[in-house]
Amino acid sequence: MPATGAQHVLRLDGPAGPVTATVAELAASLRRVRVGDTEIVQDYPADALPSGASGVVLVPWPNRVRDGRWVLDGKPQQLDLSEPSKGNASHGLLRNTGYRVTDSSESAVTLSATVFPQHGYPFHLETSVRYALTDTGIDVVHGVHNVGEGTAPFGVGCHPYLRVGDVPMRDLTVAVSGARMLETDDRSLPVREVPVAGTDRDLRAGAALRGLDLDTAYTGLEVVDGRVRHRVTAPDGTAVELAADPVFGWVQVFTTDVYGTDDGLIDAVAVEPMTCPADAFNSGTDLLHLEPGEQWVASWSLALVRP
Repeated sequence: MPATGAQHVLRLDGPAGPVTATVAELAASLRRVRVGDTEIVQDYPADALPSGASGVVLVPWPNRVRDGRWVLDGKPQQLDLSEPSKGNASHGLLRNTGYRVTDSSESAVTLSATVFPQHGYPFHLETSVRYALTDTGIDVVHGVHNVGEGTAPFGVGCHPYLRVGDVPMRDLTVAVSGARMLETDDRSLPVREVPVAGTDRDLRAGAALRGLDLDTAYTGLEVVDGRVRHRVTAPDGTAVELAADPVFGWVQVFTTDVYGTDDGLIDAVAVEPMTCPADAFNSGTDLLHLEPGEQWVASWSLALVRP
């Protein structure tokens, strides 16, 4: 058994050739997606932990909680510090959880995992994520069901690293419609929300990744045909588009030069749809809430776009 657990391999015979994907049991991580002969998700070895949280599902919060501390109905809560180097609780409670299969076919799989009541988060959630191949990529549907007592605050995100075939990351451009971004401190925690206009992190018209070092959350996203849309584009115009329901009103763009692959470390870029920013348990910014018995569903997708 690989370190990331069972590997769920999907296949769809599309008009432009086969579309395939691999989803790992660990954290329901999206390990790879290939459309025809073009890889659109940066893969990592099945026998290694997901490099830089690659492809993992982030529930019941994306990003970070300052000091792992927040207040619920006047009572202090303390989460485990899963990012000890910065003193934060990072990327939710299911990053190291194995998801169980609840439905599957040749081209789709639904994986589920439970958030049990625990110190720092006294709520009981059943969560799911469904991956379904399309002719041009993959659709991803997240579900959260409050099966416990009390109104549960939560956020949802995912951490895919995008690629356009074998084009080096630094030769790509990235486009995000966000008109505002978060400035952060040395612990990657929000300081203030500021306009992107006039900065080198304004991605609205597209920006070359070669000159950018990003770990930036964007909001004020434009909705086009009912979805917010982000792209990475190769020099020949081939692109990978991430489209999401408007509830994913935040997107984190993160660049790294230490992404681990079978061939060693490479440059890679994550484009992370999020329903709320870092430290939303404390700020309340775009934090979602579920009443007992209530369910929440939202989706995003990846598609290869030819010029």
